[in-house]
Amino acid sequence: MTKARILEISRYSALILAFLLLMLNGSGAWAQTADDEDQLLSEAEIEQLVAPIALHPDALLSQILMASTYPLEVVEAARWVEKNPDLKADALEDAMAKQDWDPSVKSLTAYPQVLDMMNTELSWTQQLGDAFLAQQEDVLAGVQRLRELAEAEGNLESTEQQTVKKETVTTEAGASNTVIIVEPADPEVIYVPAYNPTVVYGTWAYPAYPPYYYYPPGYVAGRALWFGVGVAVGHSLWGHCNWGNNKVNININNYNRYNRTKIKNNNWKHNPKHRKGAPYRNRKVAAQHGARPRNTKARENFRGRADAGRGDLAKQPRKKKPDQALKKQKRQSAAKRPAGERKAAGKKKQAARKQPARKKSQAKRQPQKHSAYKGSGNGRNVKRQSNRGGKSRSRNNSRKRPKSGGGRGGGRRR
Repeated sequence: MTKARILEISRYSALILAFLLLMLNGSGAWAQTADDEDQLLSEAEIEQLVAPIALHPDALLSQILMASTYPLEVVEAARWVEKNPDLKADALEDAMAKQDWDPSVKSLTAYPQVLDMMNTELSWTQQLGDAFLAQQEDVLAGVQRLRELAEAEGNLESTEQQTVKKETVTTEAGASNTVIIVEPADPEVIYVPAYNPTVVYGTWAYPAYPPYYYYPPGYVAGRALWFGVGVAVGHSLWGHCNWGNNKVNININNYNRYNRTKIKNNNWKHNPKHRKGAPYRNRKVAAQHGARPRNTKARENFRGRADAGRGDLAKQPRKKKPDQALKKQKRQSAAKRPAGERKAAGKKKQAARKQPARKKSQAKRQPQKHSAYKGSGNGRNVKRQSNRGGKSRSRNNSRKRPKSGGGRGGGRRR
């Protein structure tokens, strides 16, 4: 088997395993959510999910949220990056032009630390994506709440790697809000932060929902924010957070350059084609994208329907026996026939009774096979073969045996 074939088999095996994990996923924040019609998460559950990424630069944050809605493609991209670690900048963009992943997933190949986090914590990635699809505004509002906590603790401020500033935005309702914006200090280079959520946000307010966290290789504890190696942005950073409406948008110019497209609409829209069969948790989201939601109570519902079905069968009326009146009517109609016709019919029946029963042809007989001799014929044949064997042994035993035998080992004395 060639090396390329082995790699291909390994790739698809990993995807199958990831798909099964997504199908069976029922742990974490989702397991604690009531099975109501909308299946919406509380503020505590949302902050639990966004804790490890809330302090990322806005553009990168938006692209992480978009890509999290395509968990299987994230797995594919992470494995691709592992096999092609040396591709950077323009060469990487050229390689991504040949892939059929969603643009948000393609863009994250420039940030291996992010892809590794999403691939390693696949359950978290799926939960984050499902929450973002169902509650996009609530997710971004949760990010702002955590940024305020980090700032109050003195752990979110401008550094050599990123710029932190406050801006006043106007909501769709016309209200004014102050939001915290995080941007790369150098527009051409981005540093991905890592941190301990229980430290950077202060005392965690929800003990029942501890925050998710991720420490990349080389992480150094003890700092509020730890930054990895800077990554050249190029055109891979095209996401945007619209804090006035708490939605994500697209920087059209960067998007078109990176993906070699000509879009004109800056609104982001989820594409269910890139979901690749991963189930949606929320019923409304699933219906919106023409898919079925993940039903954690399918077995119980099935049992309920089965019990109801058995009850319905028990209530059905039994089949009625043939009508006795109909039988009587047939006998009366036969009695009204002419005497000659009745006499001829009677003789015909008597002649049929006197005919000897036909013997079944030998060809149609099915020999009854004994289970111990299945495939060996019927019992009579087995007995005959056994008798033949016995006679053969008797003849052999009656012959005079030589006192010694030839061959390398000689014969045994009798």
